[in-house]
Amino acid sequence: MPPDSPDPWAGVRLHIVTGKGGTGKSTVAAALALALATRGKHVLLCEVEGRQGIARMFDVDPLPYAERRLATGLPAPGDAGGGVVHALHIDPESALLEYLSMYYKLGPAGRALDRFGVVEFATTIAPGVRDVLLTGKVYEATKRNARNKGAIEYDAVVLDAPPTGRITQFLGVTNELAGLAKVGPIKTQSDSVTRLLRSDRTAVHLVTLLEEMPVQETIDGITDLRAHDLPVGGVVVNMVRPRELGAEDLRAVRAGTIDASTVAADLERAGLEANDALVAGLLTEARDHAERRALEDEQRDVVAGLDRPTYELPRLASGIDLGALYELAGSLREQGLP
Repeated sequence: MPPDSPDPWAGVRLHIVTGKGGTGKSTVAAALALALATRGKHVLLCEVEGRQGIARMFDVDPLPYAERRLATGLPAPGDAGGGVVHALHIDPESALLEYLSMYYKLGPAGRALDRFGVVEFATTIAPGVRDVLLTGKVYEATKRNARNKGAIEYDAVVLDAPPTGRITQFLGVTNELAGLAKVGPIKTQSDSVTRLLRSDRTAVHLVTLLEEMPVQETIDGITDLRAHDLPVGGVVVNMVRPRELGAEDLRAVRAGTIDASTVAADLERAGLEANDALVAGLLTEARDHAERRALEDEQRDVVAGLDRPTYELPRLASGIDLGALYELAGSLREQGLP
């Protein structure tokens, strides 16, 4: 995205991150939260799948059903910095007890229900209740303002959401439940959550790899989101490999026109013994690399045709830790997300 183009995310308060399993959507969600914090924003990073992925990435103890401060945004040139990332692991059982306390004033009686198994029944048997509770808690964090005494007010909420294959079901179940509940707190909350999810204050970002299956699932996900009137955000191409060879060299490798004697001479100049087996092995690896690059370029063209802002994050050989997340956050900010 050109640096002088209008900021498409200026009014977004809820960033939802989804993607095919294995694409690194949780990593991207964490990096996005840190990127927002570099702009001086106070951010809540939420997860709903019960994997405690946020805790592992930030190397902290498993997250409770409570907002925990995780990191501070490091200011980049021209950024405000000073923002803070909090995290919240949302489980449906705790969300239900909180819901009962907020809307029905059950207090300790609500906790007693848990002992009798009512909570487990409601969140595992009743259709759609689990996802409604999860999205409802995200909504509550998003709509806070100065009137919510004792609660942290966030400038943005980042949700590490379920995979692309069930994202529309996860986000659309609130609207379905609203059709069943015609009056009362459930109806009111369902309508409010649906309005937020379908508004320009929300963006659903999709994470993919430069591989055929993840890209196709991204295409299908965008189609489903639009069919359900849910706002499609940007596409983040994750784990992009560095380019060791230029375009001309890649074409020559694929065409098989690289001279083995030239490779051997280069090895000898580097102080290595250039035997036939080593040269042949290097040429084979180069062909594999060139073919993979060609496939990746094909998928990059497909992603470019989706007519959505696109961002690329590098594959980090050292793995994902807090330092890596800051590096990825800086890359997102340089590219304009958020």
